[in-house]
Amino acid sequence: MAAQPPLAARKLRYAMVGGGQGAFIGAVHRKAAALDGQIELVAGALSSNPDRARASGRELFLADDRNHGTWQELLADELKRDPAERIDFVSIVTPNHLHHPVALAFVEAGFHVVCDKPLVHTSAQADELVQAVARQGTVFGVTHNYTGYPLVRQMREMVRAGAIGAVRKVLVDYNQGWLATQVEHSGNKQAAWRIDPAISGLAGAMGDIGSHAENLLSTVTGLQVEAICADLAAIGAGRTLDDDASMLLRLQGGARAVLTASQIAVGCENDLRIRVFGATGSLDWRQEDPNHLWHAPLDGPPRLLTRASPGLSEAAQRAVRLPSGHPEGFIEAFANIYLGVAADIRAHQAGVAADPLAADYPRVTDGARGVRFIEQVVASSRSERKWTPMA
Repeated sequence: MAAQPPLAARKLRYAMVGGGQGAFIGAVHRKAAALDGQIELVAGALSSNPDRARASGRELFLADDRNHGTWQELLADELKRDPAERIDFVSIVTPNHLHHPVALAFVEAGFHVVCDKPLVHTSAQADELVQAVARQGTVFGVTHNYTGYPLVRQMREMVRAGAIGAVRKVLVDYNQGWLATQVEHSGNKQAAWRIDPAISGLAGAMGDIGSHAENLLSTVTGLQVEAICADLAAIGAGRTLDDDASMLLRLQGGARAVLTASQIAVGCENDLRIRVFGATGSLDWRQEDPNHLWHAPLDGPPRLLTRASPGLSEAAQRAVRLPSGHPEGFIEAFANIYLGVAADIRAHQAGVAADPLAADYPRVTDGARGVRFIEQVVASSRSERKWTPMA
């Protein structure tokens, strides 16, 4: 068996499932993973269509013997390889219905996994994945990429440190307008599968972007949702899944929240915003202006915190690549999730505990919580009683 180079002396190798020709999110993952020079794509099964999968792999210069027509072929090939040559992890960027079978198969084979959100279709599937990860002792990251922004991490650390006092109220909104018309009938594949329950799952906009809003709320505040009063609507003609979601949330400790997620909001592009109001101050951040964070203390004027400015927390500073005044954005935040996973994988393979500041990324348990949240939102929306406990 060939000697394995020290982990610090080589890039981590990964394979991608999904994300081939015409896929938006696959390209984002690849750019993010490659950004810091620590990770390289070496294998893949990039489409559910074998011919398109191989054509996509050739466009990315994958070696012929690692460019596969199906994810099952990819997994079988990796298991036959010398351990010194295998991938370190797999990145799953397929439509939602394939997350569970692909992730479970790779976890049970002992591979580390990065999976796009929402994690899976049902809480039963999520629990199965959580148990498999615990049993195998593998690393499993979920790409709730907005938690990778430096100033989101700054918000989280300020809330933890009591900078705004006890949290009383949270407003989190994620509004897009790209489904305001019937784009699913014009050949838009991204729209077509997102409105199909067999592929998307139980929810539409709620699963696609509402899952990000829930994760952002939970990450920044550290509070769990205790009860939900939700209203989901399918406004686009002929749609069965929601394209608009509004809800009231009761959080632990008595705090309240309002969460909205809409993909029919004309004029909105990717308008994700979170505002946290505490007993002694508030925080306000928008994804479309990610390098600025407003802090309004009770006893003084509002102040603007900027990415890379002096005085930010270590967690925020670690997520920064450029000096202040040089904008960083979506790809860099996404890359921070991959950096966190990479740090955890390196620690795992070295047999040591990972530095929690370095291994800062959403886990499989975060993804599982998000799936349960989506289920309870749908249950609340269907219920006459409305207020539904968070299971």
